[in-house]
Amino acid sequence: MSPKRGDAVAPPAVGDEWHLRFATSEAAKGWSDLCAEAAGNTQRCFEALRADPLSQKDPDRQHRLRGRLATGSLGGREHTQWEYEVTAGGRVRYLVDESRRTVHLVYASTRHPRDTDV
Repeated sequence: MSPKRGDAVAPPAVGDEWHLRFATSEAAKGWSDLCAEAAGNTQRCFEALRADPLSQKDPDRQHRLRGRLATGSLGGREHTQWEYEVTAGGRVRYLVDESRRTVHLVYASTRHPRDTDV
């Protein structure tokens, strides 16, 4: 997704920080919704994913998904899929490309995804 006039400017990754990218337009819209609803929590999510998207220090907030959701495909490559709990209902799901130190946001919403209810 290429930036356009009027879009927010993402800060560049510095040092050991990871790059964050939107993998879907829906994730980009959901991220904006999260920013509007819970700016502080969304900022903490952003900082956590930039610093260590594979962190297991707070598994209630940030964890790798299991079962059929454990991996996801992007650009013909499989990546581990993780989830970050932004609010009680709000979630960000992301794929981790370790070789490129890039986090691809595939889902962001103020609502919990339904696929874990099955």
